[in-house]
Amino acid sequence: MKIQIWSDVMCPFCYIGKRRFEEALNLFEFKDKVQVEWKSFQLNPALITDTSIGIDEYLADAKGWQLDYAQQLNKQVTEMAAQVGLTYNLDRAVVANSFNAHRFTHLAKQHNLGEAAEEQLFKAYFTNGKNIDDINILTQIGLEVGLDAAELNETLNNPDAYANNVHADVQEAQALGISSVPFFVMNNQYAVCGAQPMEVFTNTLYSAYAE
Repeated sequence: MKIQIWSDVMCPFCYIGKRRFEEALNLFEFKDKVQVEWKSFQLNPALITDTSIGIDEYLADAKGWQLDYAQQLNKQVTEMAAQVGLTYNLDRAVVANSFNAHRFTHLAKQHNLGEAAEEQLFKAYFTNGKNIDDINILTQIGLEVGLDAAELNETLNNPDAYANNVHADVQEAQALGISSVPFFVMNNQYAVCGAQPMEVFTNTLYSAYAE
């Protein structure tokens, strides 16, 4: 059974949803028959990487919110992440366009390292405060998950490498009517939108597998 997950590296609910999905999958008795594929999605394709401002300021400006409201929401999402064992240091998060990170994940997928790449990108962004648009950071992550240094250098320094793969994922999401992430498609028939409770993933896994 194939499960496709549309996600964006800078989406806090995508990392939380990943953990809840993994918890359900680990308890799924047919998990050895499940193939997971991560797909690219950009919440803000026009975002310009800016290391001079914090995520609170960015959200307040982008959404038209008061700064204290953005801070309150980020505090709530940090507490939600902690409930699934994740450490969010959003005060250190770097406002960064995720396109290069998505190109990087497509390279990793070619070597069956897509899952590892996604995990390390999320950790870099939400926990370690790394700039996921920085070629050097992406290279470091790539080496850590086992990618070849020469191939990383060639891919990351060529803005066209895997760009069409990212665009194809985004277009597929649009064709399916996906407007927010995380978005899980199971067996091409069942969908779960958002960082739903583990029970939702469990029930959907069994329904999809029964087909």
